[in-house]
Amino acid sequence: MTERLHGKKVAILAADMFERVELEEPRKALWDAGARAEIVSIHDGEIQGFDHFEPATTVTVDRTVEEVTPDDYDALLIPGGVGNPDQLRGDENAVAFVRGFNEAGKPIAVICHGPWVLVEAGVARGRRLTSWPTLETDIRNAGGEWVDEQVVVDDNLVTSRKPDDIPAFNEKMLELFAGSRVAS
Repeated sequence: MTERLHGKKVAILAADMFERVELEEPRKALWDAGARAEIVSIHDGEIQGFDHFEPATTVTVDRTVEEVTPDDYDALLIPGGVGNPDQLRGDENAVAFVRGFNEAGKPIAVICHGPWVLVEAGVARGRRLTSWPTLETDIRNAGGEWVDEQVVVDDNLVTSRKPDDIPAFNEKMLELFAGSRVAS
């Protein structure tokens, strides 16, 4: 797996209340595969992670969503946590950022409550995906096909349900991200 993503640049779109393990473990998998991963958020400084409902570590924001475009990256990762995607889907720049990745056909990996951002960006329509179970109705109402599976790949999109699924999620994320590259 080492260096299979060498030269790839990945945006990790996150805000306060991200699920710590859903950001840290996929980011480590990206680093281990040779990718450069940047934290992109709706504000600068640090964002607060959570272990379910308990505050956990913070991470430093590398760039704000206003400072970047999908053209700056090869792929996008959106971790879950309840508050993280709720804040992201309320920010028009974050939603446009996600929509831009999809319109460009770039790979997107999303876990747990993260698909709320896909719903808001119009990415769920006509797509087969999974998420934390409580998002089923939201995804169906947005025109997506929700399934209860560990990990689902639909074209440029990989989704997963929860922290227990991270090993399978990381494997499929790395496979998907290895197949795409930003044009110079």
